[in-house]
Amino acid sequence: MLTHIEHNTDAHRFEVHLDDHVGYLSYLLEDGVINYNHTIVPKALGGRGIGTELVKYALAYARVNHLKVIPGCSFVEAYISKHPGHQDLLADHT
Repeated sequence: MLTHIEHNTDAHRFEVHLDDHVGYLSYLLEDGVINYNHTIVPKALGGRGIGTELVKYALAYARVNHLKVIPGCSFVEAYISKHPGHQDLLADHT
């Protein structure tokens, strides 16, 4: 659905620029573990599935880069719980 998701490495986030608004999923990366800590989609972009597309992209990024995931954002956590095929990406919580 989305035309383009950008990886803004300086800001540590994946971004969608649409209709003069920016939606993003931010992260913290340390020692092979990526913590997806915030998913922000402006109200003007709501209802278009942008948050879901950002999460899908972020999880694919983690998989390709052999990173373990901490779903620090409730939106990311809810997505993973509804899509068990991503459970293998989760970092061990010890």
